[in-house]
Amino acid sequence: MAAMRALTLAFVLLTGCPEQALPPKEFDGNAALGYVRTQLDFGPRIPGTAGHRRMAAWLDSLLRTRADTLVVQRWVHRSAAGDSLPLVNFLARFNPAAATRLLFLAHWDTRPRADAPGSRDSTAPVPGANDGASGVAVLLGMADVLERAPPGIGVDLLFVDGEDYGDFTTDTDVLLGSRYYAANLPPGPAPRFAILLDMVGDKDLKIQQEGYSLTAAPDLVEKVWALAGRLGYGGIFVAEQGTSLTDDHVPLQQAGIRAIDLIDYPWEWHHTPDDTLDKVSAASLQVVGDVAMALVRTEKP
Repeated sequence: MAAMRALTLAFVLLTGCPEQALPPKEFDGNAALGYVRTQLDFGPRIPGTAGHRRMAAWLDSLLRTRADTLVVQRWVHRSAAGDSLPLVNFLARFNPAAATRLLFLAHWDTRPRADAPGSRDSTAPVPGANDGASGVAVLLGMADVLERAPPGIGVDLLFVDGEDYGDFTTDTDVLLGSRYYAANLPPGPAPRFAILLDMVGDKDLKIQQEGYSLTAAPDLVEKVWALAGRLGYGGIFVAEQGTSLTDDHVPLQQAGIRAIDLIDYPWEWHHTPDDTLDKVSAASLQVVGDVAMALVRTEKP
């Protein structure tokens, strides 16, 4: 026992403080998988379709029963082809009076066309089990936890629309919800940082350090990967640089928010008709939910 106290004292002298104890794991990966299944039951969540309307109504009702405050942003986007797209962002706020705030986000829409190179049907819509539903499921699982055990800091869960509608190669009609949010930030303190969850349900999950995240907030990347390692997920959160991706964290970065992207990319079924429920696992959702909730519980005001 004396030797252990001496080792602890040596650690404190070297680092300035003892390593913070990890919080208990509160997230339910199986419940999150159920949220993925429910989203797929709505069908494709393409702006302007019945599935999109049903999904929006479900999110609205679900979040109102969990969050302290729900901010709804509605607008109509005129696409490059001249279509009028009814879009809606949902911002579920927990402990809204807190000055210290963290933001977690995911997109809830799905891609109209499965037009990836090599897709077996480039005209079919993308089901979006992983690309869309997985990130939303983690946010909803977090909402369940935060309703049961309110956070000591402020937490905002942002569900953005219109991420996947258009053409990423020309930057046309994409990232619509995150761009709208960045241009119409809610009143109050800005988030200390933002974490984007995109394609985080893959059964064979591997999350590298996305390139624009490393450029914009390398210390935040290090923080998240170190915490994942302490939780036992170092084999999934791999400390190596990945691809730089045009994703919903970029508009937030451009608005001055320190934002990073947690994404498993490249992924075999990205933008194909085969982005289906069988590609997603409760275990992978559990990993990402555990890391996200540990960030909430260990962040100081």
